[in-house]
Amino acid sequence: MRLRSLLFVPGDRPERMEKALSFDADALILDLEDSVSAGAKHTARMAVTALLTRQPRTKRLFVRMNPLDSRFAEADLTSVIPAAPDGIVLPKAEGAASLADLDQRLRALGDHTAMILPIATETPAAMFTLGTYGGVTRRLCGVTWGAEDLSAAIGAATNRDEDGRYTPPYEVARTLTLFGAHAAGVPAIETVFPNFHDPHGLAAYAARGRRDGFSGMMAIHPSQISVINAAFTPSETEIDHAKKIVDAFAANPEAGVLQLDGQMIDAPHLKLAIRILQGF
Repeated sequence: MRLRSLLFVPGDRPERMEKALSFDADALILDLEDSVSAGAKHTARMAVTALLTRQPRTKRLFVRMNPLDSRFAEADLTSVIPAAPDGIVLPKAEGAASLADLDQRLRALGDHTAMILPIATETPAAMFTLGTYGGVTRRLCGVTWGAEDLSAAIGAATNRDEDGRYTPPYEVARTLTLFGAHAAGVPAIETVFPNFHDPHGLAAYAARGRRDGFSGMMAIHPSQISVINAAFTPSETEIDHAKKIVDAFAANPEAGVLQLDGQMIDAPHLKLAIRILQGF
């Protein structure tokens, strides 16, 4: 499942969800959580379900439910699961236990196909479970993170320095998400860039994510989609170089180290080349 860009859309705004279907995001996240007030939850569920039941489906549609321990979770799932969303975004996930809990709830509702994308760093306890996502369920399609709920939970004055970069505690959260996702064998998805009026800052942030090993990124505004897609799409130069590496090892299957274009290449280079050719 290719997930370069995932756009959040408020679930209680059917006109926005309708319009978002025409955007070039790889997936939409129809939100039932933070962007929807308590009094609008029922209306949002109905609107999201209506969109999910439309055929043919032209885009992957995820639903961000409310946290599993909230009073809204059961109604979220019983409303939207019969409409077969492509995936569930799970906020305030806390490792294997949360993943297994949601998997069991989905099976109890008769669903065996919806994927799960946990937001894995929104509580202090979650930080100690980031290495536990592997081997729980085949539904896991990635791991992503967020800093806002985490900073609120610990009473931090801010989660960013004056230059806009995350402070060290949140860089730790980002790093552990990256390694936790790869340890589980799924893509790491970068968190949102909140200033949608700053395309240059977004481009730099997305480029750092790609550089560090993230495969995609969440978006909060349609204007961010093209920048994110570009950042997480291999260039023609990268693809050509990856093909050369794969071809070189195919021609020399017993070799551990080869020389290509004046540089030494070995098994890690081959692994990265294969990932590039597979679209991450």
